[in-house]
Amino acid sequence: MFSRPLFSATLRQAARPVARQTTSAYLRPSPFLTAFQRRLLSDQTRQAIEKAVASAPVVLFMKGTPETPQCGFSRASIQILGLQGVDPNKFAAFNVLEDDELRSGIKEFSDWPTIPQLYIDKDFVGGCDILVSMHQDGSLAKMLEEKGVLAPLDPGSESKEGSK
Repeated sequence: MFSRPLFSATLRQAARPVARQTTSAYLRPSPFLTAFQRRLLSDQTRQAIEKAVASAPVVLFMKGTPETPQCGFSRASIQILGLQGVDPNKFAAFNVLEDDELRSGIKEFSDWPTIPQLYIDKDFVGGCDILVSMHQDGSLAKMLEEKGVLAPLDPGSESKEGSK
């Protein structure tokens, strides 16, 4: 009963021409952060992220931990790395939910808006969508093999398979 008049009033309000300022108000800088300012990481945060990226050959910034991912994309990324056979000794994961500065800083550091984010040998690879695509087309397996980050094959499993 009350929504119809309110809705009609809203439409009438929206249909009225609005007097626009033609002054330089639109040319003034926004009171919010500019694109340049948003990209400024503190030296401390940048150094911490650089140290984290260098801590292992394969580094994943994710929501949650590998044992208990807190989002589906992080879970999918961990599963892909597991399917690819990444050596756990050459892998490190960082939970961005534990540190808001890390969570926002990693997005600025990589210029990538989403989490999870994968780094291989200090190079940013991409997020979950990129990992899935690379996993499907075989380029992730090739990259991981070239970088030497795959777990060694169990010599016992090869001999058992060969004897069958």
